[in-house]
Amino acid sequence: MRVVIAEDNPLLRDGIALLLAEHDITVTAAVPDAASLLAAVAADPPDAAVVDVRMPPTHTDEGLRAALTLRSAHPTLGVLVFSQWVETSYARRLLSENAGHVGYLLKDRIVSTDEFIDALHRVAAGGTALDPEVVRQLLATPTVDAGLARLTDREREILALLAEGRSNVAIAEHLHLVERSVEKHVTAIFTKLDLPQARTDHRRVLAVLRHLRA
Repeated sequence: MRVVIAEDNPLLRDGIALLLAEHDITVTAAVPDAASLLAAVAADPPDAAVVDVRMPPTHTDEGLRAALTLRSAHPTLGVLVFSQWVETSYARRLLSENAGHVGYLLKDRIVSTDEFIDALHRVAAGGTALDPEVVRQLLATPTVDAGLARLTDREREILALLAEGRSNVAIAEHLHLVERSVEKHVTAIFTKLDLPQARTDHRRVLAVLRHLRA
């Protein structure tokens, strides 16, 4: 895998680069700002980009805006953004652009090497990876969606885990269920949300987006 890093803190930037190198991930560029990120991706497109939401000059949403630009210009590029705190409005903007190839983690999650590397591989492969705290806050708003209202507590629990980007196997292990039981719950979720199987739509992502937008 080839990755570009965009982080203005040189210590954190170098630390991420070393961490990726230890996992046989090639860092094509490590840059301090959004403009350099866009230039680096244009010059040598990687498989994924790791981007801090807040970067110079204002340290507000430069990283997020760059991430949205990258997702629009390079739909197959995996974009994993991170921030110090949960920015639910930012997360919604990322998820509303298009399904897949996107992740949002808190900076603390990078310290947990396995979770960070797993999330990076997931978004590069076309999946999603959301920090559990991001999911919790996004789902905190009461829903008025009739389909979502039909879900059982267990189905809502599984839908939240789907939002984190977990597979059926991972959900089964987390909830101490057999995989077949999880598959039945996921199918029930799709049915209650009126999401028929189709070649062009990823039902898991569509179900998550329904929940996050409610």
